[in-house]
Amino acid sequence: MKSVVIVGAGPAGITAARTLLDHGVTPVLVDESLRGGGQIYRRQPANFQRSAKQLYGFEAGKATALHRTMDELATRIDYRPETLVWNAENGRLDMLNNGHAESIEYAQIIVATGATDRILPVPGWTLPGVYSLGAAQIALKYQGCAIGERVAFCGSGPLLYLVAYQYAKAGARVVAVLDSAPFSAQCRALPALLGQPATLAKGLYYRAWLTAHGIPVHQGATLSHINGEQRVTGIHWDQQEIACDAVAFAHALRSETQLADLLGCEFAWNALNRAWLPQRDAAGRSSVAGVYLAGDGAGIMGADAAQMAGERAALALLEDSGVAIDHRRGPVLEQELAGIQRFRHGLETAFPFPENWAAEAPDELILCRCEEVSVGEVRAVVDEGHWEVNRVKAHCRVGMGRCQGRMCGLAAAEIVAQRSGREIENVGRLRGQAPIKPLPFGVEVQP
Repeated sequence: MKSVVIVGAGPAGITAARTLLDHGVTPVLVDESLRGGGQIYRRQPANFQRSAKQLYGFEAGKATALHRTMDELATRIDYRPETLVWNAENGRLDMLNNGHAESIEYAQIIVATGATDRILPVPGWTLPGVYSLGAAQIALKYQGCAIGERVAFCGSGPLLYLVAYQYAKAGARVVAVLDSAPFSAQCRALPALLGQPATLAKGLYYRAWLTAHGIPVHQGATLSHINGEQRVTGIHWDQQEIACDAVAFAHALRSETQLADLLGCEFAWNALNRAWLPQRDAAGRSSVAGVYLAGDGAGIMGADAAQMAGERAALALLEDSGVAIDHRRGPVLEQELAGIQRFRHGLETAFPFPENWAAEAPDELILCRCEEVSVGEVRAVVDEGHWEVNRVKAHCRVGMGRCQGRMCGLAAAEIVAQRSGREIENVGRLRGQAPIKPLPFGVEVQP
């Protein structure tokens, strides 16, 4: 019998599962992590004893409620933790669980795959001791450890201040916070950000707390390179240097879209996210019948919006399956999501994309660390007349490594666009390929 499958047990996936079960539908919930919660509400191992307040701060209540829901669901649905979905084909998902390959046939699927950091490489970013902001947060939340003794946080976006605050609050030594966004941009964004006053207040608090505790916060400061030979020894920006032994950096987030691509969803350029995203209607329906999209995997909007979108997508699935639902609930959720979308526009104003990055990236900078492809090699391919990103990939292997372009793909597109003199949306997007994440040796995959 074909199943209703949800991929991803973050706020969107858990809420979708709860909604389906409340209407008599028992889903299969598949998640890579050991314990549900997603990145924002990532749970520590069962034997760790830190309180929710220590882990999640202002979000402790929301995190605890979501975890309680997950614990209740785990015994009532087909919950499959530590399971990687690496391919989708002919109505089946190919998965890997604890080294064992398996597949499942689905009738409908809700894709709630979340997001990862958007990386814009700088010289030295491949040194030991350099992490993405999300990876630094995982180390702190999941294992209760810092990535170094003297940590610098760089890049832009709300996550920058949140993770720096979480590290400092946990007792780690934060030597500096470098925000590439100028203070004037955040002032311009204030009217739009006032639409979500509680969220804005939290962001202002993190920023003020860091300053009040003597942590240098540099606005309009662009990380130019990371110093070190065998590991990180410091960072350099705007003719300034500071010593550190670890760096966490990223420029906002990018949606995890590979699974939606393999499922055949149509994509469209989204200027707000500066990325190609799978298309969906207000209810979460994709261009493919039976495929629904929810959460940051279809556009970055945050945890609260992810929960709303998870419920809305589940209601759409139920309605399309002929299950009776409260038709008043859908429009309410859509209206709330529209309000958050306006706030999202304000965030993009407050933390603008550093559009000069591609022009300033040196030729010798490693762009694709999997295949060791430099910026200069990509530019050379463009100079030969190849400006579509998949053609560039075929000629120099950028995005062809273990991460399948998840780490370097967006940065590569920026280089191609700048070198070819085209707008970023006109150079195409890297097509999804299976496996969307690496598979270990020794796994028997059935043909």
